[in-house]
Amino acid sequence: MTALSINLNKIALIRNSRDGNYPNVVEHAQLCIANGADGITVHPRPDQRHVRPSDVRQLAELVSPVSSVEFNVEGNPFAPAIADYPGFIELVEETQPDQCTLVPDGDDQLTSDHGFDLTTSGDQLRPIIARLKAQGMRVSLFMDPDLAQIELAAEIGADRIELYTGPYAAAWGNSELEGIFQQHLAAAEHATALGMGVNAGHDLNLDNLAKFASIPSLLEVSIGHAFTVDSIAMGMADTVRAYKTLLG
Repeated sequence: MTALSINLNKIALIRNSRDGNYPNVVEHAQLCIANGADGITVHPRPDQRHVRPSDVRQLAELVSPVSSVEFNVEGNPFAPAIADYPGFIELVEETQPDQCTLVPDGDDQLTSDHGFDLTTSGDQLRPIIARLKAQGMRVSLFMDPDLAQIELAAEIGADRIELYTGPYAAAWGNSELEGIFQQHLAAAEHATALGMGVNAGHDLNLDNLAKFASIPSLLEVSIGHAFTVDSIAMGMADTVRAYKTLLG
């Protein structure tokens, strides 16, 4: 069965629109876990637009005693220390998540919108991947469904890739969908053949998830934006269960 990891960035974004700690990110993580979420994902950016380093630390304390729940911290491995943001790699090493997903996003991006080009960043990423793996973390790279790039991901030591599903979601309901889906299917099969696991994420929702989850080798999906929107209409507990049902 494909695991469901809930991304809590948007809960933190709502909290940050006011002073105080409401809504409480950790309490919402507890609610997700209580209703069947397999993992919790956060993406702490240097500008702290949503999840803050303090959230990452508190979630690490929450999830670490729960061996069946995975903690996934994603972000730009080259993000430096700024003010009370300690730097992405430094924060990951401090909090020791089960999985670290490396993403090539910058502060000027509204959200992650492309995978790594490993022809330009592979040599820089190789020692970072080795450093994190030596501490017991699984390392995943955010990737487009490009077979040559996926081969490079395997060469530099990635344990998994996370397929960027934005184009798949954008094509939902139009004639381009099947071709884009087949690209992702081929990419997942290729990654599996190379010995890597396959995750996926970005704009997956209750409409488009079931088709994507039909990919046999898909191990995990990370869902945040649509999950938060659905939770407003359905309630968070029911939304977790709805996504879990789609994943089988």
